[in-house]
Amino acid sequence: MSGLDWLILGGTLLFIVGYGTWRTRRAGASLDDYLLGGRTASWWAVGLSIMATQASAITFISTPGQAYDDGMRFIQFYLGLPVAMVLIAVFAVPIYHRLQVYTAYEYLEGRFDRRTRTFTALLFLVQRGLSNGLSLYAPALVLSAILGWNIHLTVWLIGGLMIGYTVSGGTKAVAVTQQAQVAVIFTGMVIAGYLLVHYLPENVGFTDAMRVAGSQGKLNLIDFHFDPNDRYNFWSGITGGLFLALSYFGTDQSQVQRYLAGRDLTESRLGLLMNGLLKIPMQFGILLLGVLLFVFYQFNPAPLTFNRPVYLEVAHSEQYGPQLRGLERSHATLFKARAQATGELVAALKTEDEPAIAAAETRLQTVQAANLGLREQAQKLMKQAVPSVEAKDTDYVFLTFVLNYLPQGLVGLVVAVVLSAAMGSAAAGLNALSSTTVVDLYRPRRPGRTEAHYVAASRWAAVGWGVLGIAFATFAARLENLIQAVNILGSFFYGTILGIFMVAFFIKSVNGRTVFWSAVVAQIVVAALFFGTDIGYLWFNIIGCALVVLCSVGHKLLAVSPGINKA
Repeated sequence: MSGLDWLILGGTLLFIVGYGTWRTRRAGASLDDYLLGGRTASWWAVGLSIMATQASAITFISTPGQAYDDGMRFIQFYLGLPVAMVLIAVFAVPIYHRLQVYTAYEYLEGRFDRRTRTFTALLFLVQRGLSNGLSLYAPALVLSAILGWNIHLTVWLIGGLMIGYTVSGGTKAVAVTQQAQVAVIFTGMVIAGYLLVHYLPENVGFTDAMRVAGSQGKLNLIDFHFDPNDRYNFWSGITGGLFLALSYFGTDQSQVQRYLAGRDLTESRLGLLMNGLLKIPMQFGILLLGVLLFVFYQFNPAPLTFNRPVYLEVAHSEQYGPQLRGLERSHATLFKARAQATGELVAALKTEDEPAIAAAETRLQTVQAANLGLREQAQKLMKQAVPSVEAKDTDYVFLTFVLNYLPQGLVGLVVAVVLSAAMGSAAAGLNALSSTTVVDLYRPRRPGRTEAHYVAASRWAAVGWGVLGIAFATFAARLENLIQAVNILGSFFYGTILGIFMVAFFIKSVNGRTVFWSAVVAQIVVAALFFGTDIGYLWFNIIGCALVVLCSVGHKLLAVSPGINKA
């Protein structure tokens, strides 16, 4: 990056952190003020905070690459989200506001017992603690590879800034900084999208780009084919995605805390509904960037692999270098054929000449297949040379374009987008981990202390979870395939947690002992299915929730049957 990029990157991050710290410098006098910002947030602040919490750096690093490789079918992941927002606004938010709870799990002790509350809080702490580490590791991994940064220093940079303003100002600091982060994120992504279209050949406009993408199967928005092993189709999105969204937004403290900070019930509900209305269009736009990247690289040379540092390492080795350089030469030859075939396809599409369109599509598909074969050979070769490298390199697609094609200044802005998203999401998670630790685990065992004592405990808990997250992110650098795990990890726990809350809300006759053991059984079954089958992970949200509910109801029915009573 140039000096100007470093200046913009550093200035943007310092402004966000400094502004948030200054605006909330007097926050934290009471536990209510520190954990929930005094419950004074407006609906739009609640909505922006919810969106920023969900949109981690992985969203802006990985999602364009996923669309580049697999098209737009990932959008189906979010089909159930708007329905979930309405259901949570109708059923869950009024209960939380009426009871004036600090955490979602606080409600469970009054409804069931302390054991159920503690078990559910522990499930959340394990899931969110690991997710926060992954949220720090994923952007650090990509940025260190693309920019040559040391991954450990990158993790500490992101984590240290996040801990600083979260510990200082609590929920209010997280919310204020997230507003600035969202502004930076949307500005950077809009500029990148505009430039992608601008950099296409003069005779290729946005409509032409969409036609090319559609002819290559990249606009595959909806798939009605049912396959339980397929992660992204209409059925998994509208059912598994619905249950995941219900659990995430309705029971995950990192999200619940965002709308508990609303000044009243209406503001909290409107903030949730704002997220329901804007999330799918936002995700559509990010996926569209990936599709535009695909079209862009039909006319511009794409690297054989986007993981450039590993490519250079292998290319310069005596054992594997000659073979890799041979693949690179074949790849360069194929690019010329691909650009020519794509140009012919654009011309045929403009004239609506069906025979010419079919011929151009056939030529382009032949070239794409040959190119895919070369990429697979290169990835296999690099895996042999560097066993620790991740074979799939699509997470590097967007940042490679940013570094190679964006003008000076904008590179720093887009890298700031990635770091801002990482800090915004992880800070909300850290804030929620701190709240749950103190309110659900510490305060019940240390009752009667002063507000100042619990605020201090919350700050220390935030520091502790932040350091643990950084430590896990550092350790994660030794493992493989963890970027995708951040999406899977939630589904491993969310179904069970949602099932507990479903019983709490709607089946009043079930007691704490019954739901506790039902939840234990459900989590064991989900773990067995996760490690022993190939079921798409979205289905675990339904399975876990259904098992908790069915086991609870089944035990209740058996307990009141005549045979059981006689026994």
